[in-house]
Amino acid sequence: MKDILVTCPPMLGQFDLFVDYAAERGLRLHRANVTQVMTEDELCAQLPQYDGWIIGDDPATRRVFETAQGGRLTAAVKWGIGVDNVDFAACKDLGLPIINTPMMFGAEVADVATGFVIGLARELFLIDRGVRAGGWPKPAGISLTGKRAGVIGLGDIGRNTVQRLQALGLTVVAYDPGVEGDAGFEGLERAAWPEAVEGLDFLVFTCALNTQNFHMLNAGVLAACKPGLRVVNVARGPLIDEAALIEALQSGRVHSAALDVFEIEPLSMDSPLRGMERCIFGSHNGSNTVDAVIRASHEAIRRLAGFFGNLDAARTETAQ
Repeated sequence: MKDILVTCPPMLGQFDLFVDYAAERGLRLHRANVTQVMTEDELCAQLPQYDGWIIGDDPATRRVFETAQGGRLTAAVKWGIGVDNVDFAACKDLGLPIINTPMMFGAEVADVATGFVIGLARELFLIDRGVRAGGWPKPAGISLTGKRAGVIGLGDIGRNTVQRLQALGLTVVAYDPGVEGDAGFEGLERAAWPEAVEGLDFLVFTCALNTQNFHMLNAGVLAACKPGLRVVNVARGPLIDEAALIEALQSGRVHSAALDVFEIEPLSMDSPLRGMERCIFGSHNGSNTVDAVIRASHEAIRRLAGFFGNLDAARTETAQ
């Protein structure tokens, strides 16, 4: 039986559902004591005693992998689709088998992105807060039909988001240098970032984070955007320069923002964003549905068990 450390909060939230499923595949799951992410020092102290690791958004760095491999660690799986926190190059150098669980959450995260777009358009969050406080507010929102939304990223999440926004009557402009043409969507417009931002009513971030798109929404781009822009981010916090976004919110160039992710998580108690009344905040929770967590966790367990099966087979062949 292989001992596996689980540090992914959504999987930990339904942990008991996966214990037997993993045991049937030769894996013994262990809970990590974590709310969002573990630190490098915590990982280096604990991982060497485990054979495998199901990774959340923790700092899966070269130092962590080297330290863990000095103990028992022989394979890992990144739970979910985002991999910007994992040093895959280090794993390759170390000969450590690792993979993520792609194509798991496109519909779920797109649902949240679409909900954010609707919430910002009609200021539903302000109405809710006002009624709870004893008021009866009636803010005038904007209609979605005929508005223009930029979707950054045409992966699984982005495609699902485009489908939903088009169904709501929005014209969508897609940004993704890795995808050509209309990606199978009739009426989809294409542009190279940051072209055409001056005509957008919404910006929706659904792309992976890499070294090329860090702070892609910055002060310069925001200055070119249409006044009254509404911003949605269900991807990764560092895609947006938060200081520039705060300034744009304060000046009114950006009407409002819905952020499920932030540059530093959890969001600091002294962040100026907390004072922005016309914003919706999430907790990096866009993929977290019962159905999606079960699907991704089963996939992570299957992939990790597969790694150990291959490793054991290789050892047997070597011994013979």
